[in-house]
Amino acid sequence: MRYFTLACDYDGTLARDGRVNEQTLSALERLRSSGRKLILVTGRELDDLMRVFARLDLFERVVAENGALLYRPATREEKPLGERPPAGFVSALRGRGVEPVSEGRVIVATWHPHEATVLEVIRDFGLELQVIFNKGAVMVLPSGVNKATGLRAALDELGLSPHNAVGVGDAENDHAFLSLCECAVAVANALPVVRERADLVTRADHGDGVVELIDQLIASDLSGLEARLERYDIPLGARADGREVSLRPYGLNVLLAGSSQGGKTTLATGVIERLLEQEYQLCIIDPEGDYSALEGAAALGDGNRAPGAGEVLELLAKSDQSVVVNLLGLALEHRPSFFVQLFPRLQELRARTGHPHWIVVDEAHHLLPSSWDPAPLTLPQGATGMMLVTLQPDHVAPALLAIVDTIIAIGEAPKRTIRIFCEAVGEPPPAFTTMTLATGEALVWRRREGGEPVWVRSLPPRGERRRHHRKYAEGELAPWRSFYFRGPEGKLNLRAQNLLVFLQLAEGVDDETWLYHLRQRDYSLWFREVIRDEGLADEAAHVEGLSGIPAEESRALIRAAIEQRYTAPP
Repeated sequence: MRYFTLACDYDGTLARDGRVNEQTLSALERLRSSGRKLILVTGRELDDLMRVFARLDLFERVVAENGALLYRPATREEKPLGERPPAGFVSALRGRGVEPVSEGRVIVATWHPHEATVLEVIRDFGLELQVIFNKGAVMVLPSGVNKATGLRAALDELGLSPHNAVGVGDAENDHAFLSLCECAVAVANALPVVRERADLVTRADHGDGVVELIDQLIASDLSGLEARLERYDIPLGARADGREVSLRPYGLNVLLAGSSQGGKTTLATGVIERLLEQEYQLCIIDPEGDYSALEGAAALGDGNRAPGAGEVLELLAKSDQSVVVNLLGLALEHRPSFFVQLFPRLQELRARTGHPHWIVVDEAHHLLPSSWDPAPLTLPQGATGMMLVTLQPDHVAPALLAIVDTIIAIGEAPKRTIRIFCEAVGEPPPAFTTMTLATGEALVWRRREGGEPVWVRSLPPRGERRRHHRKYAEGELAPWRSFYFRGPEGKLNLRAQNLLVFLQLAEGVDDETWLYHLRQRDYSLWFREVIRDEGLADEAAHVEGLSGIPAEESRALIRAAIEQRYTAPP
């Protein structure tokens, strides 16, 4: 299910002339029975709303006073979301002839044509207040408070995401909260500007339009509106003719596969970045620490400690918090069992809330090996929002491959990658020309749609270079990717898990050990194959090739080359 929440305006949407009819109330009850939550978002003051509407119990939360007050019907608790104007403000309005004036917990409201006088009083008091209009109503609120901020506060309390919300309204003050929701709906009687911006305009007006919307939600989860939500698509890259290729943010499972050093992490990071920019929640399973410095996500675990499933779920309960699960501290043989324990709990969270929206599994062949045979409850039918990153598809559990919709092949042999995938799932491969892909290129095959794979020049991650520096300068490389100072007789076993530690150890090892690795050209090899910095590797190779260079001088040259590129080491 995509949409877990329906956020409704009251006047002009649910209600006609202030009243909600029985058919609309019955529809609201049907929606609740479908497992979805209702949130009322209104400009009315709470006491006034209670006088005209007795069924607030249908709603998990009420956002009143145009976003300034949050009300919990089940407990009758109120939570102001802003400060009310100071004493004397309302008296000053009335002293200048503004009538009627009403006061809520936070809001002060009047009617047209008093807006000019209201602005004058705000200016004279030197207050940071704003004026919001709604069909002749003039509402005074703290700066930045509106129906969107109120709805977000309500969703946060419920552990729900705006990406799993549908909003329905009719007037100008509804724009903010409709824009926050993944899908915006206008009832037929809505103002023209509201209808123009909506993803759906109901045929019926007022409460009957809401009934129409609820029926569609229950019947199809609004699947017919998918084409109208292209603004959320995640850019992947461009075809040879310049046309954009993108991924839908909902309802897909993606496999990213190809040879080592082909750019899988770079491409995956670009997609992840753009998902995070649109505030989708991600859970990234990171066996090698490649994503620990990702901006916009909290990293759990390191080389010394594996995170627990409980702490992962605790963070993901907040719909705006993405998580990187670093498994460096977990032995290779224990990682599949960790995932088998975590994955059902992620699915259970999704079933209740709709998030995390994406589960990214890097090195999927380690976590979900082909020998894995998940039970039906572990891998629910219709599971979506998975991105599997692997070297070779046939090393991944067939049950996972079977749900893949889109294959992104990179590296030197993309045709072989796609062929291996098709053999693993038991279907014929598509026909297309054999080619070798350069770094930054990919073949995208939409398996369910048929047709040939499409060549794409992928968009690079915006923060890749910055993350590269941080990861290799001070991050935690896996033991098998670290540098080891062992010496000519293998008496030492000093591990450098990043460049900072490398420099510290390089200063401390004896000259014989340093020169042994220099003559073996071990430094340039590590810089090239693990650090993946060709420029640094070339400079190190030049130093390694200098005949008879003293240990101290070669140390200084390699240190300078590292410090020139990486800011973390001193």
